[in-house]
Amino acid sequence: MEISKIRYTTLNELEKMPRFDLKAMPKKAKWYLQVLAWIIALPETFMTKVKIRKNGMDQLKGGYLLLCNHNSFFDFKIATKAVFPRRANYIVAVDGFINREKIMRNVGCIGKRKFVPDPSLIKQIKYSINELNSICMLYPEARYSLIGTTAILPESLGKMIKKFKFPVATLIAHGHHLHQPVWNLRKHRVKVEADMTYLLKPEEIERMSVKEINDKILCAFQYNDYEYQCKEKIKIKDIHRAENLHKPLYKCPHCLSEKHMKSKDTILYCDHCHQTYHLDEYSRLHNLNGQTKFSSIPEWFEWEREEVKKEIESGQYQIETKVYMDSLPNSSGFYRLGVGTLTHNMDGFVLKAVLDNTSFLLKKPVLTKYGVHIEYDYFGKGDCVSLSTINDTYYLFPLDQKIPITKYHFAVEELYIYEENKRNAK
Repeated sequence: MEISKIRYTTLNELEKMPRFDLKAMPKKAKWYLQVLAWIIALPETFMTKVKIRKNGMDQLKGGYLLLCNHNSFFDFKIATKAVFPRRANYIVAVDGFINREKIMRNVGCIGKRKFVPDPSLIKQIKYSINELNSICMLYPEARYSLIGTTAILPESLGKMIKKFKFPVATLIAHGHHLHQPVWNLRKHRVKVEADMTYLLKPEEIERMSVKEINDKILCAFQYNDYEYQCKEKIKIKDIHRAENLHKPLYKCPHCLSEKHMKSKDTILYCDHCHQTYHLDEYSRLHNLNGQTKFSSIPEWFEWEREEVKKEIESGQYQIETKVYMDSLPNSSGFYRLGVGTLTHNMDGFVLKAVLDNTSFLLKKPVLTKYGVHIEYDYFGKGDCVSLSTINDTYYLFPLDQKIPITKYHFAVEELYIYEENKRNAK
């Protein structure tokens, strides 16, 4: 079944379907599949001439937790090269198992639904490290970085490390977003580097607080691919390099419209006020017919965050839209349930629908989600936001595709911080 193919089902049929097994313990990768993984990973890493700097890694012999930053699928190939010739267990979202669950499990993958608490995952990580004596790879940002900079990290990460005192290493790559940005997916042959560091020893963890552990991890996770590009003087000559840049840079800094940004070839423009920007070979932005408000993609992106934050602080934030509802109950693929109404406001997410004369309701209050998973033109079906329960994941595609899906990304994070600050102030 092609992932892009739309299959319809009813709520009654969906309820009878088996659910993805989130409790299955990880396996040590079959040797022949591990060889296949090396064969798949090594050619592209060779072509990019990746340089991996290892710091203190010779001290790590047994199982450990490897925390990696997340910018593209290329991350997995670099990680495979970085730990060569050792095998690893990989924590992968359920959609990564579609049509290939058996081979994914046999290569050592652990299934996870994004941004939903799952006690089984901690047991699986512990089993991987302590019982299989394996390297357990975790991508704590939980989704691709939208513009090649650090994404929010969960506070629970430090709590888990403090409790179990796993040896912790980090693998921070530079250039992966430039190689294949999530908003474009065209591959660019650029220089990539990675730093692999033994970050936390068990005896250090014993002495540290949870906050100190999280702070040290966050410090290690600081990266900015666009600063890296300028520093290393990396040119991207692809004449389509700006296409879909309007997905993350959805708001015009001149007229403040949120539904009129467009992009084509090397141009980013607003079709409301007609301000036009050129993206040069070093990914710097230049206004062609007026004042350059932002020359840096991350600066524009973070300005949008501040704009959403203002809406939240004034109590005015709200998006309500009709959405196509696709369910992912297991690795057999997506099933379209119909059309519902998705509301996101100061109280969090509410998804309502009447499907086959049956009412459907899913609520996600603000403090249950510190982040959210969004996709751009997901398998040709459009931009979407996904909401998970422990038994299902709903991919929600706005019927109005002009709605800036990136705004949900900012709003979920800023609402969580806003409510946490209110709670701590009491």
